[in-house]
Amino acid sequence: MKQNKYDDQGFFDQYSGMARSVGGLDAAGEWPVLRGMLPDLQGQRVLDLGCGYGWHCRYAMEMGAKSVVGVDLSDNMLKRAREMTDDPHIEYRRLAIEDFDSEEGQFDVILSSLALHYVESFELTCRKVYHSLAHGGAFIFSVEHPVFTARAEQDWHYGPEGERLHWPVDGYQEEGMRVARFLGHDVVKYHRTVATIMNHIIDAGFVITRVAEPQPTEEVLLQYPEMKDEARRPIFLLIAAVKA
Repeated sequence: MKQNKYDDQGFFDQYSGMARSVGGLDAAGEWPVLRGMLPDLQGQRVLDLGCGYGWHCRYAMEMGAKSVVGVDLSDNMLKRAREMTDDPHIEYRRLAIEDFDSEEGQFDVILSSLALHYVESFELTCRKVYHSLAHGGAFIFSVEHPVFTARAEQDWHYGPEGERLHWPVDGYQEEGMRVARFLGHDVVKYHRTVATIMNHIIDAGFVITRVAEPQPTEEVLLQYPEMKDEARRPIFLLIAAVKA
């Protein structure tokens, strides 16, 4: 399934009001850790899978990348990305992640931010990424944490006063499609265990160099106090790997 909720104007309008949509990378709680997992981007050929507004594409150019390609299926996302981008070395392509193909070794760095849990075949994506990377190239990505995606409800268990008691985990070993409710819409995601995610990366030929389950920084919590409960359970899983 190649899902394109962001071209539903109502959904896109709601997404555009989220903190990370307005504040960019500085409003993304996982960004400080993800940034630290990136290699030196100076002179690198970079691909961003599921580029959205193009925040990471522009960051890569600011860090001295030679060229950047951003891929996304949404016309709305790419229109916004192009409006916010003034750099001829950044190319945006309308394409589903599942449909992306490139020449062998075409890129030095491939990254993806919170997009791969929407892709049905993560195994195939890993193989394509490996093919597309030059020897020694880096693959860095973030996904929603399997603790977060295990239940389709993706919500807290609440007490009688509406207080958040705990985050329930159930059906963790039952991998596959989940229909979650996000911004008032049904959104299809794919749940995989941590082991499955890591083993698909290893089986594709990568060497995993770093794994992180970041919490919001104190600076982010000061600016966005509503994120205080994000430290009570992992919401993101970040992995860095290199093409062996």
